[in-house]
Amino acid sequence: SFILTGFWGLEDSLHWIFILLGVLYCVAILGNSLILVILKEKQSLHQPMYYFLAMLSVNDLGVSCSTLPTVLGTFCFNVREVAFNACMAQMFFIHLFSFMESGILLAMSFDRYVAICNPLRYSLILTNARITKMGLAIFSRTFGAVFPLPFLLKRLSFCKGNILSHAYCLHPDLIRLPCGDITINNIFGLFIVLSTFGMDSVLIFLSYVLILRSILTIASQAGRSKALNTCVSHICAVLIFYIPMVGVSMIHRYGKRAPPFVHTLMSIIYLFVPPMLNPIIYSIKTKEIR
Repeated sequence: SFILTGFWGLEDSLHWIFILLGVLYCVAILGNSLILVILKEKQSLHQPMYYFLAMLSVNDLGVSCSTLPTVLGTFCFNVREVAFNACMAQMFFIHLFSFMESGILLAMSFDRYVAICNPLRYSLILTNARITKMGLAIFSRTFGAVFPLPFLLKRLSFCKGNILSHAYCLHPDLIRLPCGDITINNIFGLFIVLSTFGMDSVLIFLSYVLILRSILTIASQAGRSKALNTCVSHICAVLIFYIPMVGVSMIHRYGKRAPPFVHTLMSIIYLFVPPMLNPIIYSIKTKEIR
């Protein structure tokens, strides 16, 4: 089994951390649930853009629910021990939903590209059947990439202690504990990051280069502003997802001498803030939902 330490380096501020996480969980779960209810009930919102938003909301609920059991047990019931298989399962689901969010954001950027660069064929290109296939492709790619992680860890011997740095199980945290050769784990982990986050971020950037080039060809200032405004929510969602993700990766790789609370705060921002901010951003910036 493993021992969850809660929030390493912030032991003196646990009551404030508990209040903060309670607010983040409530806003994330209620906000994304409300988005899904609105999208289901309003017939006028049954369009490709909102189908992708529904995928994002379901995924954000998955991220929140993946961390909730151990965070709740650690802070409310002081249950800090988690079984090995339970830890592997939680790690799988946390990374599954994290990597899947990257694919959903890429699909949403394709939606914006078609809507702005080829609006006359928008409904012909993004049919319900094609959107379903895109959703299945995102899930299949992510599942295939993350599925081997628990088995690659289970083949190793854990002899460097069993204390984790967080109130949940993350692969970068677990990979520090085995005493055997972890070369395969490191190579496979790098491959997953490059083939998902790396490739998706490059494609999202290229889609926005094409979108901006198309927007600049619009004659009127009002037309350019209107077209660009339809992308603001998605741009914000991309930034609040990728910036913390890059920060967490940099801290784990190059910030070994950083204070413990830095690792803790970055993991909180990475896992808890995007699911909380996404429904707020789309509620504020999307007139139909507002």
